[in-house]
Amino acid sequence: MIPRIKQWLSGEVPPSAAQTRILMVCTGNICRSPTAEGVLRRKLEQAGLQGHFAVASAGTQGYHTAEPPDPRAVKAAAARGYDISRLKARPMRPEDFTAHQWVLAMDRGHLEWLRKRAPAGAPARVSLLMPFASRHPGLDEVPDPYYGGPEGFERVLDLVEDACDGVVARLRAGQPLLRQSA
Repeated sequence: MIPRIKQWLSGEVPPSAAQTRILMVCTGNICRSPTAEGVLRRKLEQAGLQGHFAVASAGTQGYHTAEPPDPRAVKAAAARGYDISRLKARPMRPEDFTAHQWVLAMDRGHLEWLRKRAPAGAPARVSLLMPFASRHPGLDEVPDPYYGGPEGFERVLDLVEDACDGVVARLRAGQPLLRQSA
């Protein structure tokens, strides 16, 4: 897999043939995962990698299907230059395990939920997002800000930005995203 990513990054393979799909997952797909989707999309764009990777998000539950992200998440993201206002929540689908190469969970509960539902032999690699962070060592989960105030959404952005920087660094270096998550 690493040689193929290096080809993509060097431009030897056209973006349409090289697009790798990354899925961010939280509970309802209205706070953490759409924030992570928006942040990673923007960081890939800033790195000149947007044509090589497609980023989406989903929830383990369908509580908010077709709804936009929580207004507090939209506001916090916009203040940092990320537009997540047009995203719509959707639940995780069985085909997501074959349509995406990487599925990144926001917390251990999501990780276990995903592992239990991944079809045998599905190609998607399932991991936590936070192990890619470098400025927040020892944290392996993005906390749910839903029942708190604006500071929770700011904290989510701090953590997600850090982790997405790590994801982009690995992708630019041609390294696979798979990390061992307990």
